[in-house]
Amino acid sequence: MAEPAVDARPDLAAWSCPLPLVDSPNIVMGHGGGGAMSAELVEHLFLPAFGATGDLTDSAVLDVAGVRVAFSTDSFVVRPLFFPGGSIGDLAVNGTVNDLAMSGARPLFLSTAFILEEGTALAELGQVAQALGKAAELAGVRLVTGDTKVVDAGHGDGVYINTAGIGLVPEGVDIRPGRARVGDAILVSGDIGVHGVAVLSCREGLEFGTTVTSDTAALHGLVAAMLETGADVHVLRDPTRGGLAASLNEIARTAGVGVEIVERQVPVPAEVADACSILGLDPFYVANEGKLVAFVPPQDAEQVLAAMRAHPLGAGAAVIGSVVEPHPGMVVARTGLGGTRVVDLPVGEQLPRIC
Repeated sequence: MAEPAVDARPDLAAWSCPLPLVDSPNIVMGHGGGGAMSAELVEHLFLPAFGATGDLTDSAVLDVAGVRVAFSTDSFVVRPLFFPGGSIGDLAVNGTVNDLAMSGARPLFLSTAFILEEGTALAELGQVAQALGKAAELAGVRLVTGDTKVVDAGHGDGVYINTAGIGLVPEGVDIRPGRARVGDAILVSGDIGVHGVAVLSCREGLEFGTTVTSDTAALHGLVAAMLETGADVHVLRDPTRGGLAASLNEIARTAGVGVEIVERQVPVPAEVADACSILGLDPFYVANEGKLVAFVPPQDAEQVLAAMRAHPLGAGAAVIGSVVEPHPGMVVARTGLGGTRVVDLPVGEQLPRIC
């Protein structure tokens, strides 16, 4: 008797990381991961709907009556609400402050909006609010307006937060992805992958021999120290969703340049490397919440690096690579064995709900 025919085609709807938006009729978790699927969602759905053009940056820099103002908004859906080193309240402030800082702005004001699930404990919400207020105080920004909405039980996950921020951009500062130039040195402010592993270990009850603590922090002070050197900083980016790999790819593609990094020069702490090895993750794709990547002219690299290392949030700063003429729009890494590998934009999301 003949065997029945088997349909070898994959069931795309069952994939955890399906194909990009053009081949997926529904939103999946990967569309929020900061990788290729997120980019397709923005490019093919949102931008045409809004009639928007121009570079996609962490914050928009606007001219308001002759004053350069940076404006940004961000939403936070991290699970769990509290994790080693921080909470959704810390992230809601630091994330938006950092988006403003990546344009060189001095953050001034924040709004905050809470989406609360019916049944959430007021004591837990109070802890989140206290953490958010404390983070704003530490960052030196004012919370000036806000909103609260409640959704039915089972239609949320406790607490979601949106924050929007306004800051002032100093005269002469022009920091954006399109300014990356061949020859630029690429710097990172410290250990990568810490936040994503901290949240994952807490969420899944994993133990790696030591507690991995989130690096969540407001980076505008570090940025100010870098700019005070007088260097013409070309690009800044905080590598959150999609990690270092996503940030470098976005910059390379926007500027139309090649990026080459040296794997051994990228600071990956042992506990993050071990956790990623166990879980089959690449640290380059794991989210950070208190690190930045900088592209600076080669003649300015040493003084900017020294300024970063003199600041508490940049003590572990390192030069990890450079901008090159070959392979424009692509990121490659030189391995410890002397070869190279392509560090592509992630398709979906390795670690959902980490910010």
